[in-house]
Amino acid sequence: MIDPNKLFQISPGQQRRKLALTFGALERDIAGIAEAGKEYNFSSMSRAEYEKALCEILLKDSKLNPAAAQRIRELISQNPLDERRLCNVARNALLEILGTFPAEWDLVIAPHNAKIPGEGKAGENAPFVQKRNFFPGVCVYAEDIRSPFNLGSIFRTAEGMGAEKIFLSPLCAETSHPRAIRSAMGCIENMPFERASLDELPADENVFVLETGGVPIEQFEFPAHGICIIGSEELGASPEALKRATYGRVTIPMMGLKASLNVGVAFGILMQKWVEALRQKPAMF
Repeated sequence: MIDPNKLFQISPGQQRRKLALTFGALERDIAGIAEAGKEYNFSSMSRAEYEKALCEILLKDSKLNPAAAQRIRELISQNPLDERRLCNVARNALLEILGTFPAEWDLVIAPHNAKIPGEGKAGENAPFVQKRNFFPGVCVYAEDIRSPFNLGSIFRTAEGMGAEKIFLSPLCAETSHPRAIRSAMGCIENMPFERASLDELPADENVFVLETGGVPIEQFEFPAHGICIIGSEELGASPEALKRATYGRVTIPMMGLKASLNVGVAFGILMQKWVEALRQKPAMF
């Protein structure tokens, strides 16, 4: 954190970068995920007062987007102050001025882990442990997903929608890649996965594929459990994958000229429909 008065002593470019970093640090502090030693520590003013002081400096920037300036003024005037939203709007306005794509910066997202009471000793407060809920047997096989960003997105969707496990083909991007880690938003650590070839998938499991030329997704009979294969960004599912998908092929009907979806988006649509089918048929569990 920097003293607001010192910001006037540096060049405009440095000032913008420093402000962007500071607003990001404030967001993490507000979200409760600040790194040790980087919590808000100005004793001369409250955190809210500090944020407002930084915003007043930003509002003097001649390159600030007018719409962003108006939104910042609106947020400053609100009572109670939405500290995190104010910091977020200010930070993204600065990124726009700096010409930096937001995807190149770590998004500040607080953890939303489901927790259940644990078993504590008599007379003690029961500890809380993390619990991940999922649909048993609902799995995905990512075949040759080359983009780390897409791979991270698949992890995030699979975890959020309740898939039990992800299988990765040998040629998928590495889960340790920074772009995969960033787009997964912590889900790689929480989502079970393993590398496997098509031949190594469970022989007795329902396997179907998301690919063109199949049954429209609104008519497809989703299994109570199984593995959905999603193919690569460039070539789609391989001939071997189509052959392995003995349960069937599901297709997302489209109307556009390109009739094409990002693989992560397509997988999200698929998971939503699969989960809808599972919830409509309780007996399937």
